[in-house]
Amino acid sequence: MVTDVTDVTDGDFEAEVIGAELPVLVEFTADWCPPCRQMGPVLKALAAEEGDRLKVVQLDVDANPETTNAYKVLSMPTFMVFRGGEPVKSMVGARAKRRLLQELADVL
Repeated sequence: MVTDVTDVTDGDFEAEVIGAELPVLVEFTADWCPPCRQMGPVLKALAAEEGDRLKVVQLDVDANPETTNAYKVLSMPTFMVFRGGEPVKSMVGARAKRRLLQELADVL
């Protein structure tokens, strides 16, 4: 069981996210984005609590423009849930863990 937030890149996005068995929550993030940094502890807690049902990963938009553009991500943080290789949900902006869990309930 993974209990940490993994960094993914353009190079391993296919393997880590598209090919994952579990649903995957991807945070499109950036170093210069204060709300993204604010989400760090929330995502770590989420990964620890839901690690058996949900994989949590982060993608740095500046370092990985290919994936960022492919999914038309314009705002940080953007959260996307992938299930079976397809994006099934998208949310923009920082949020409390409780709200994030509520919004993820239908995809877990």
